[in-house]
Amino acid sequence: MTKTGTLIVLLFVLGGCGGTAGKKALPSARPGAGGRELLSVDFKKDQVLRYKFVSSRNIAVDWGQTQKGSQKTKSKVDKSSESLEMVVDFRAIDVKPYALNTVKATCKSMKIVRSANLRGRGSSRDAAGLFKGKSWTLKVGPTGRIEDACDLYGLLRQAGKKAIRPNRSQGAVKDPDMLYDIIALQWFFWDSISSVVNSSQGVAVGDEWHSMLPIPAPMILWPTRDVTYKLAQISESEKGRLAIIESTFAPGKTRPQKWPVPYSEPFQMAGMFGFLRGYKVLGLEGTGRESFNIDAGRTEGYKQKYKLQLRASLPLGFGVHPKITIDQTLQMEFVEPKTAANSR
Repeated sequence: MTKTGTLIVLLFVLGGCGGTAGKKALPSARPGAGGRELLSVDFKKDQVLRYKFVSSRNIAVDWGQTQKGSQKTKSKVDKSSESLEMVVDFRAIDVKPYALNTVKATCKSMKIVRSANLRGRGSSRDAAGLFKGKSWTLKVGPTGRIEDACDLYGLLRQAGKKAIRPNRSQGAVKDPDMLYDIIALQWFFWDSISSVVNSSQGVAVGDEWHSMLPIPAPMILWPTRDVTYKLAQISESEKGRLAIIESTFAPGKTRPQKWPVPYSEPFQMAGMFGFLRGYKVLGLEGTGRESFNIDAGRTEGYKQKYKLQLRASLPLGFGVHPKITIDQTLQMEFVEPKTAANSR
């Protein structure tokens, strides 16, 4: 095996078992006064809610023009892609109105597809596949804030160990994985609701609030997305009243230290994105749209799309700075409600 990659040092010490970002708030009756609506996450004991989550990205690495004799050739662009699709059942096993609910999540299926040029040499499976068939318990408040995610954090750490190749003759080498995609899809599931400030007062059409989300990528990146949420409209449907929440994304300025990291040791990352180094964010922009069922107290689905632009460098100071463009899509869809009896 050729040694490729860059040494990744874990810069953040994480609590892991803590909750996601968001502000606590006391519950209030629905709807709020003055046309304001309370957006609260509701559960019914033993009801199973099934969701399909998808994270996919197309990656283009532009190496710039090259010299061939006296002629400059066109830029060489390497293109690749990867995607993860997981179906998760959420079953409320202990429901306490206006308090913490205990929810058991079970990954029913997992599918990961990666183009050949992104597969690490000697890699046969993505460590994120460990989640298939596994369950984890969450403590979720009425605002959608996850107060306890110890089980989820534990599975992430198990998968992080699996991502490191067992052969340590050349040190710890990590194959490509999509664990940060799982973090983006699961750890921040109810972010748009849990990040509402003064949620007990409800929100009105036109209201805006802010949060921060991670940036899953094929390389290890610490940067974040600053998010502006806006209640765009409330529409009627057969399922109930739907709050349409729009979002815009911009490059984040900070990174919370208590966000989860799947890996417990320094490593060398295999493949091209380990060989490159010195990643710098040049720009990030994008939008999202979510449908939240006010009457049922659940998210019906969302779609987030953004374009991330990076610059990298080669080792040994060759003076080449490839530009990387990542077109990312994150989606979630409510599939169907189930009862505990027919979900087993």
